[in-house]
Amino acid sequence: MKHIKEIPDFDRPREKLAAKGPEALSDSELLAILLGRGVKGKDVFQVARAVLRKLDKDKEKIGVKTLVSIEGVGFAKACQILASFEFARRRLLKESLVIQKAEDVLPLISYIADKKQEYFLCISLNGANEVIGNRIVTVGLLNTNQVHPREVFVDAISDRAASIILAHNHPSGVLKPSPDDIATTRQLVDAGKILGIPVLDHIIITKKGYLSFKEKGFM
Repeated sequence: MKHIKEIPDFDRPREKLAAKGPEALSDSELLAILLGRGVKGKDVFQVARAVLRKLDKDKEKIGVKTLVSIEGVGFAKACQILASFEFARRRLLKESLVIQKAEDVLPLISYIADKKQEYFLCISLNGANEVIGNRIVTVGLLNTNQVHPREVFVDAISDRAASIILAHNHPSGVLKPSPDDIATTRQLVDAGKILGIPVLDHIIITKKGYLSFKEKGFM
């Protein structure tokens, strides 16, 4: 394998991207651009291929700890790679996903199904029920003290959202709302009425499936 300095200028990843567009690059070339350089004994393409092997093996579970275990990937580069993936995921889903029923939300929240802590998400929708934002509000135990309406609605207001959908995971695997889940949901529904941004649903997800507050009559 040639080192990047040995590749003709027109066929180097950045120059190739500029001339032909990102779709003309292989996965390893795209990652090489994100990585920027290799390390002593490993060129950038070797590091990129190592990252790709990890991605193929671990799929959605890959994180900073996994990436920095790869020789040639430091903390800053690991964060840069993960940030680029998350940015692409949000923007692509934002442009194409229309929510018509609870099941349509699952692609946006499936990544928290097997988390060890409770992740509370807020999904912003426009007037056509298209996703315009998807953010983590809190990580930890879910109760009315931790999930304050201010934290939930601040980004929805910034998004000029017409409505929102709430979601969180149950690490226990139990698909049943707790008293805190119900109290928090009612508090946020009331806040949404005041702000003119209705809460359309609240979804609990686990590795076993999901529960919609709206479908089950909890709202």
